Amino acid sequence: MDDPRPERNSARFTEPYGRKLVFPGISLQAMDALVMVSVLFFIGLIVVFAPRIHDPWPLLLRLCLWGLFYVASLAWQRRIAAPVWRALLRMGSVQVMFAQVYLIVHPLQLLFVRSWMDPALLRFEDTLFGVQPTLWLQRFVSLGLTEWMMFCYVIYLVIYPALGGLIYLRWGEKPLEDYLFVLTLANMICFLGFIVYPVAGPLNFMPEKFTMPLKGWLFTAVGEYIRHHIHLVGGNLPSPHCAIATVMWLMAYRYRRAAFWILAPVILCLYVSTVYGRYHYVTDSLTGIAAGFLVLGLAPLLLRGWNFLLGRGSKETA
Repeated sequence: MDDPRPERNSARFTEPYGRKLVFPGISLQAMDALVMVSVLFFIGLIVVFAPRIHDPWPLLLRLCLWGLFYVASLAWQRRIAAPVWRALLRMGSVQVMFAQVYLIVHPLQLLFVRSWMDPALLRFEDTLFGVQPTLWLQRFVSLGLTEWMMFCYVIYLVIYPALGGLIYLRWGEKPLEDYLFVLTLANMICFLGFIVYPVAGPLNFMPEKFTMPLKGWLFTAVGEYIRHHIHLVGGNLPSPHCAIATVMWLMAYRYRRAAFWILAPVILCLYVSTVYGRYHYVTDSLTGIAAGFLVLGLAPLLLRGWNFLLGRGSKETA
């Protein structure tokens, strides 16, 4: 017979944001379930298609270790009494997971489509625009414009946690959870897109076509460092930069309206910077923006499904 006292059950359900699945030592919210399902999905891909992957077993080990890291972070969160430190750990751990899964997905991009799809994408853009926009933008290259575009491109890395902090300080943990859940979903959809339609990217596929060097100052140097030391071949369609920027901007509208208007010129120029800076084709960027809107529409449906499933499984009424 089940112990009627919920604290003795192996798992119970509570409802601080949506519903929470609580196990001894850890609790899972919708975002955590999405992270863990994604980790298990990519583990399955590596195991099943190992013969197609270069050095699959070290890749598998890395993914498993990062999955364990995330589970450990959930346990740490339960032991932190101060809400601010708990929120910082939650934001930090999920951002680390995004970065690590991003790196691990790169060797999987040609798993099903065995060659880069840049030629087809370039033909499409040539037909649509009459020019290749990434190359056409070279006529506008200048020191000042390049520095501004690179500022918009790299400041995204600051907006990501800063907006989460602003949402938390104004509204608390529940809206922060909403923000992180939508960002998680956006990242995972982009990672799947890399595999479905692998695109190498302008400077990887046709570097000889760019005759105007991008010169600037501090932010240009940071952007080029990211390009040469963090970015790998591929990871282009949909553009994660544009998808995440769209999500952040619209979440700012939901929770910090002043931040939405302040960010407007930066986000709009960020979209252009992905093409101007030769990180993406126009199609990548437009697809990324569309992915951001898709995620914002899909997230409430997934959350309701999560709540429904846990509500059916619970003997408690939260």
